[in-house]
Amino acid sequence: MACTTILVGKKASYDGSTMIARNDDASAGKFAAKKFAVVESKDQPRDYKSVISGVEIKLPDNPMRYTAMPNALKGEGIWAACGVNEANVGMSATETITSNALVLGADPLVEKGIGEEDIVVLTLPYIHSAREGVERLGSLLEQYGTYEMNGIGFSDKNEIWWLETIGGHHWIAKRVPDDEYVIMPNQQGISEFDLEDALTSQKEYMCSKDMQTFIEKNHLNLNMGDRFNARLVFGSHDDSDHTYNTPRSWALLRYFNPRTYDWDNELRPEDDDLPWSLVPERKITVEDVKWALSNHYQGTPYDPYGKGENKECKYRPIGINRTDFLGLIQIRDYVPEEISAIEWMTFGSNVFNTFLPLYANTSKAPDYVANTTALVDTNNFYWANRLIGALADAHFNTTEIHIERYQNKVAASSHALINKYDDLFVEKKDLAVIEEANEALTNMVHKETDDCLNKVLYTSSNGMKNAFSRSDA
Repeated sequence: MACTTILVGKKASYDGSTMIARNDDASAGKFAAKKFAVVESKDQPRDYKSVISGVEIKLPDNPMRYTAMPNALKGEGIWAACGVNEANVGMSATETITSNALVLGADPLVEKGIGEEDIVVLTLPYIHSAREGVERLGSLLEQYGTYEMNGIGFSDKNEIWWLETIGGHHWIAKRVPDDEYVIMPNQQGISEFDLEDALTSQKEYMCSKDMQTFIEKNHLNLNMGDRFNARLVFGSHDDSDHTYNTPRSWALLRYFNPRTYDWDNELRPEDDDLPWSLVPERKITVEDVKWALSNHYQGTPYDPYGKGENKECKYRPIGINRTDFLGLIQIRDYVPEEISAIEWMTFGSNVFNTFLPLYANTSKAPDYVANTTALVDTNNFYWANRLIGALADAHFNTTEIHIERYQNKVAASSHALINKYDDLFVEKKDLAVIEEANEALTNMVHKETDDCLNKVLYTSSNGMKNAFSRSDA
């Protein structure tokens, strides 16, 4: 999947929460209908078989309940995509990343291994911390191998870990510094890596047990001197990265750290040495993450909606037309554990949609986000967002005001409702409050989405090419 991921450490976020977020983008010319689901322990498979690779795996008999964003239509597997489990551990699922011929020749990909279709289902129901997530997935990769290169984020209330697959069976992982954020486009991203720590105390780094031998045997270390840059060793060095991947990092590093570097001269969109993580110049909010994962290079010469000569984006936008969903997992440590995890979600192109937050500790998925159908239906969030995006894109300048007001109103209302139901749960200590809160949040977003769709449809209809100024009267 062509995606973009953001990881925000607890000291870099506005409220001390950990936040991991990812756009799930389909391949060019494709759109995968998605839905929000709650998977109960009894519904988790004990004998798992992958649709794509056919690999069969016996799973433990003690799964926890978890949320997921599976495909709404059958045929290609579950593709659970992201979620939160009962232990308030979140998982971002996979960012397809890149490698190089030396790595893939030393440890070829495994046709019958595991991949993005499988990873959440095999991992999330069984882990009680972000670190455990790395350990479990790492052991699965070593045993079964993978048929693709992926990056996966794990979070709990204390920390975030990022794991990258290296070839068919190897992997590395790095703990995100608490006061930093990470931007991950579709390429191997970890740069600075402490192999000694990863192979001994594992305080900030982890990796496959034989990583040192693997590197030395296959002459993978391209570094000069003692510094070990994992991106240089394991990553790609292709021209296509400079139009597809690195510009996305550049756009968001520039947004969160506008004064740290000269982004037009010192660090540029096609540079291979952009930082993997930075301390932001100010703390990062949910709305910042949403804006960032909607970015289309606004404020730069590369904006496809710009008013200049640029009719087609030179670089691949983050806010692209083929986003299936965006999920942000926020885990808070200042409220009771029962309401700690908030899962923010939306469907369709992020330039034109809005976030819906839900309390993750629930056994019920609201119909508006769970009832995605094969046929277009404005009574579900997926199709309503797809319609708004398709209509507004062709009339960007005249519909932009409706989208902006829609996004701002829903954001403010969402925070107000979360504040209300946080207080109500603290007062009542009743899990029924969570179900009530999710219904209230969903009803609010449904109403505002219908209103936005009406306005965008009216404005777009008036801007049709066959309009004529003279009336019949």
